[in-house]
Amino acid sequence: MYEGILKQVYEELEKGNRVCFVTLTEVKGSSPGKQGAIMAFFKDGTIKGTIGGGLVEHSVINKCRDCIKSGEDFNFEYSLNEESLEATMKCGGYIKGYIKVFKPKPKLLIIGGGHIGHAVYKISNSLDFYSIVVDDRSEFANKERFKGVDEVYSGSIKEILNEINLSDNTYVVIATRGYEKDIEALREIINSDVAYIGMIGSRKKWKSLKDELISEGVSSNLLNKVYAPIGLNISSSSVEEIAFGIMAEILLVKNNGELSHRKDRK
Repeated sequence: MYEGILKQVYEELEKGNRVCFVTLTEVKGSSPGKQGAIMAFFKDGTIKGTIGGGLVEHSVINKCRDCIKSGEDFNFEYSLNEESLEATMKCGGYIKGYIKVFKPKPKLLIIGGGHIGHAVYKISNSLDFYSIVVDDRSEFANKERFKGVDEVYSGSIKEILNEINLSDNTYVVIATRGYEKDIEALREIINSDVAYIGMIGSRKKWKSLKDELISEGVSSNLLNKVYAPIGLNISSSSVEEIAFGIMAEILLVKNNGELSHRKDRK
């Protein structure tokens, strides 16, 4: 049973989803759950394993719902002979346990393997991202050019993006070789539940692209969530500094940061 639970935990992490993993770390006296019992709670509400059932498990499951949203671990304990949180039981025992939230690596999807995409990858490679590069040209999307990349694909951008698993832990940078490929990529991404979409280009280009997608029926509310032009306004016109500004914006979104100097914080 344990192997099946662990396998499903791994599979969910591969999909980019958080998982709550519950372990009973201490049991004294009479208790429906035994020390070492495990249970996994998944993003869709699915539960595998058990820590004994009953009111205690019900309370822990409710706490898992909070933890999977917040990403915070949690220690719990119950005395089973008195009112404890939501559980009032008469077993006479005592349990302690731990909810560990497993978080997948944030996924960085770079669409466009040219100068900007390559520079963004080089900066992100020193950070804890699972990186994917997509380009329609094999000479710009290969493991020789992107050494150490987790996944790299060349070919039809539309077809490739339809095969990539996207989640609310995915950060997308669109920096293809031109307008048509940019809009092709955005058409495939815009309805996805990703954490961030940024697109390279001028304000004029973004307005034209946005108007075209609105004319196709794409919601303006969705398009207003796109970071375009991409990046924080902290760089010169050099490719490397533009890429740095892009990654800074992604970290700002990822970490719910603020644009302030640490020296000014009290």
